Amino acid sequence: MVETDSFKMIQSYVEKAVKILKLNGKVLSILSKPMLEKHVSIPVRMDDGKTKVFKGFRVQYNNAHGPTKGGIRFHPNETIDSMRALAAWMTWKCAVVDIPFGGSKGGVICNPKKLSKGELERLSRGYIRAIAGFIGPKIDIPAPDVYTNQQIMAWMYDEYSKIVGYNEPAAITGKPIDLGGSLGREDATARGGLIVLEEAAKHLDINLGNASVAIHGFGNVGYNTAVLFRRLFGGNICAVSDSKGGIFNKKGLDPEAVLRHKQRTSSVVGFPGAKKISNEALLTSDVDVLIPAAIENVVTRKNAKNIKASIITELANGPTTPEADKVLHKKDVFIIPDFLSNAGGVTVSYFEWIQGLTRERWTEEKVHIELQKRMKDAFNDVLKASLKYKVDMRTAAYIVAIGHIAEVMKLRGWY
Repeated sequence: MVETDSFKMIQSYVEKAVKILKLNGKVLSILSKPMLEKHVSIPVRMDDGKTKVFKGFRVQYNNAHGPTKGGIRFHPNETIDSMRALAAWMTWKCAVVDIPFGGSKGGVICNPKKLSKGELERLSRGYIRAIAGFIGPKIDIPAPDVYTNQQIMAWMYDEYSKIVGYNEPAAITGKPIDLGGSLGREDATARGGLIVLEEAAKHLDINLGNASVAIHGFGNVGYNTAVLFRRLFGGNICAVSDSKGGIFNKKGLDPEAVLRHKQRTSSVVGFPGAKKISNEALLTSDVDVLIPAAIENVVTRKNAKNIKASIITELANGPTTPEADKVLHKKDVFIIPDFLSNAGGVTVSYFEWIQGLTRERWTEEKVHIELQKRMKDAFNDVLKASLKYKVDMRTAAYIVAIGHIAEVMKLRGWY
């Protein structure tokens, strides 16, 4: 989970961006803490007839740019600290792609794997009842996140609609297609990451068709990234991993075959024709592109010096520590930072919100075209800032995001 240290790390980058932009000190004061934190207790009738009380949160970090937007996590180790860090990340993520949202995050402390379907539904509905007065299409729009999915969003959408007395598809995103979900949402994070990777490759004069790739994490994002990379560019996916370990084949892996193996055996490890490697070895494998797509803090000062990839595309939140950033920057490794690389998901959620407000249905082709434009523009804005201020891409992304928000707050008279 993302803890207090991650929040402090985020704030250090915010402070750096504010200093580079020579902004009023009040900007930093406003952006140093969430605007609203909601702590709730959710009583749920369990299948055995007893009532269990679950603790939940909702954090709205900053709404200067528009209604806040952020996922809902169901996790046994969830904390208010992780909510603050992730809500801040969402704020910068929405700002860097210039969509009219602020950032938020929510969660419930629970182990959804130990809940029955009925208990999970009652918990989902109870959480929405607890925060209903603080969310809505013009206030704060939840979405799925860790251990939540389309079905949970469907229950939450239904509960919210019952509370307000009418169907409101713009109140929740990540819904099933039949309930107003958007086409193109399932692989949006992966697709957005590959759009910015392609732009980076153009800038660096790298041919992705000949590139070798290692993907740390083989969940939904990692798998879709592997499939799309082969389909769009034709390069070699040489290594993938999950929590039990990784596999490597210099000649390339078939992601769909690897997924079938994982579904049969519960891990990518043991895939025929591939060498077993550790997650640590994957990060330092001899490839052109490294894509962390799992958990935070995997690229560290300890292993950064051994990383051989020339491009790192961060699809996970916070996979690289600040110490590793410094080492990689000296090595001229080109890092596309997390809240730019993985902004494809929230961008398509923005498209779903628009479709919910207008009661329209976009084609998948339109979603892809609009996503490509947003992601390309965002990458080039960050690249320009990097070149202008002579800073790494992560610092440049914060400069772009903080610059957007600061200008909006100034126009609104917040400072």
